[in-house]
Amino acid sequence: MEPIRISYFSDVLCIWAYIAQIRIDELEANFTDKISIDYHFISIFGNAREKLENRWRDKGGLQGYSNHVKEVVKKFDHIHLHPEIWTAVTPASSTSCHLFLHAIQLLELKGIIPQSDRIFERAIRAFREAFFTKLEDISDRKVQFAIAKQLGLKKKMIQAQIDSGEAYALLSKDFDLVKEHTINVSPTLIFNEGRQRLNGNVGYRVIEANIRELLHNPPDEQSWC
Repeated sequence: MEPIRISYFSDVLCIWAYIAQIRIDELEANFTDKISIDYHFISIFGNAREKLENRWRDKGGLQGYSNHVKEVVKKFDHIHLHPEIWTAVTPASSTSCHLFLHAIQLLELKGIIPQSDRIFERAIRAFREAFFTKLEDISDRKVQFAIAKQLGLKKKMIQAQIDSGEAYALLSKDFDLVKEHTINVSPTLIFNEGRQRLNGNVGYRVIEANIRELLHNPPDEQSWC
């Protein structure tokens, strides 16, 4: 039986995606050979500074948003935040991060680095942790290359994927998929070729139940529902 393909859309600067990462890790651990997760990005924070300043202007501005994020995180024990999140450092855009991460993904797709090392997924986690816990401006290319170096990646390898235009092509594909599936929430999981989706802060058991349903009732089998 072919593994169930799951399209996972998130923004690297989204607190809910940072919270949900542990659930994705758990899925991959518990359904190792039964699922295949395709990572895609949605531009919720593509224009982060202006968006937050405008939307939170009457609610305390960036400090108000920072307070909101810290209140959200209080409900979860598995992640930690820098006390000055979104105030002392406010990244300009998550799009820069997404482009860079796709460049790393291309290294795996081309076999330049082994997929078994899961560097692409580790890079996504590293970017989130760098911002949310260390308050590093991950939209800055210098910071991105520093993170990549910590993962054992060479600058010229990544830059080549960007210079060739191929990383931009993957990012453009994400934009097309977001439009095709009308996705406007981070994170979003798409199952069953778009016929099922889970948006936002969805618990692990709910995600697991959807996967088990597909495993026991493959989409090409007749349903009596």
